[in-house]
Amino acid sequence: MSYVDEIIQQVKEKNPAQPEFHQAVHEVLESIRPIVDANEEAFRRDAVLERLVNPERQIIFRVPWLDDEGNAHVNTGYRVQFNSAIGPYKGGLRLHPSVNIGIIKFLGFEQIFKNSLTGLPIGGGKGGSDFDPKGKSDREIMRFCQSFMTELCKYIGADTDVPAGDIGTGGREIGYMFGQYKRIRGVFEGVLTGKGLTYGGSLARTEATGYGLLYLTDELLRTHGETLKGKTVVVSGAGNVATYAIQKAQQLGAKVVTCSDSTGWVYDPDGIDVAALKEIKEVKRARLTEYKNYRPNSEYHEGKGVWTVKCDVALPCATQNELDIEDAKTLVANGVMAVCEGANMPTTEEATKYFQDNKVYFVPGKAANAGGVATSALEMSQNSERLSWTFEEVDSKLKNIMENLFHNIDEAAKKYGFEGNYVVGANLAGFEKVLNAMTAQGIV
Repeated sequence: MSYVDEIIQQVKEKNPAQPEFHQAVHEVLESIRPIVDANEEAFRRDAVLERLVNPERQIIFRVPWLDDEGNAHVNTGYRVQFNSAIGPYKGGLRLHPSVNIGIIKFLGFEQIFKNSLTGLPIGGGKGGSDFDPKGKSDREIMRFCQSFMTELCKYIGADTDVPAGDIGTGGREIGYMFGQYKRIRGVFEGVLTGKGLTYGGSLARTEATGYGLLYLTDELLRTHGETLKGKTVVVSGAGNVATYAIQKAQQLGAKVVTCSDSTGWVYDPDGIDVAALKEIKEVKRARLTEYKNYRPNSEYHEGKGVWTVKCDVALPCATQNELDIEDAKTLVANGVMAVCEGANMPTTEEATKYFQDNKVYFVPGKAANAGGVATSALEMSQNSERLSWTFEEVDSKLKNIMENLFHNIDEAAKKYGFEGNYVVGANLAGFEKVLNAMTAQGIV
């Protein structure tokens, strides 16, 4: 059995009932097979792959908190510090009922390569809890965040591990967590990113993942002699990533006609109204059922259906494995040209292969949605310098990072004989940098 196959089997045996983690490991190890096969004896001797797929540290803890009626609740908190070969652990905190150790390990493993691709000195980590912020009061969320940080603060720091936001963790939650960290540790440092602008946050951080996704998508199309101008785009999701992806796509001349949330989706033939979307989701924290009140010409549909809409570009920005093989077949039949992932692994392996087999330009999330973590790293730099950059400065750096990132994965794919396969290119480019750092630092 080859070294790659051996490790894939070992991961499944040692981490049962963690399908998302298995999927992420399988995708990466299959992609880096050319490097591994060429160096199999040395890699086996140094247990390179074992060290790659096993987190440096996994922290699981209980999070007790009181609701507004004085009733006690207990959730589970997680932080997986996966790989620090190229810098402090960096990755978001997800607050969602679906969170478990397997989900966090999948996200943390992906984060290693995503962070490497940015070209910035940040390692891979991820965390969160099965707490659901939906339907909770501000005070209940504050109590949860304070309890969560009371334990997490023992393991993080500006030069150790710098968490950020993710699903369910926005500026409000980051603020409560930062306040508790500062209170317990007695230091004001850049330990969390996504902070408010009055206490160390960065301009353009809110927009970064969505904007970065579009900077990369635009560069992808330009490389192939196309442009976003005049293209029809479908987007899934209605959170932070989706909202600013829609905004930037429209600024670049595309028409975005869909968005979605956990209950249904909207089709707006005149183009999604970003102002209305922000009011519904960011101000009212309501469902997309309200969108029709702002745009009478739009359609609201229950359930899933974004991928049935004819488009040139598809941007999945909701959650993992939301785009399956049937969706991929529908998109290809409708003439989709490019699919770029705004969420973490939103496309199933079958669907990804179908896109590639049908010559659709496909860029995985570890590359396409790296704009968020790249700007988090820029926030870390500003915190270290005790400086604040302008929106234009941060946005310009983000654009350069995403354009360079695309060309790096393009060149890596060509170098190893996989031209046009950006999944392989992203994994190879990300792995090479981490491998060099791991090798230089010895067996640790």
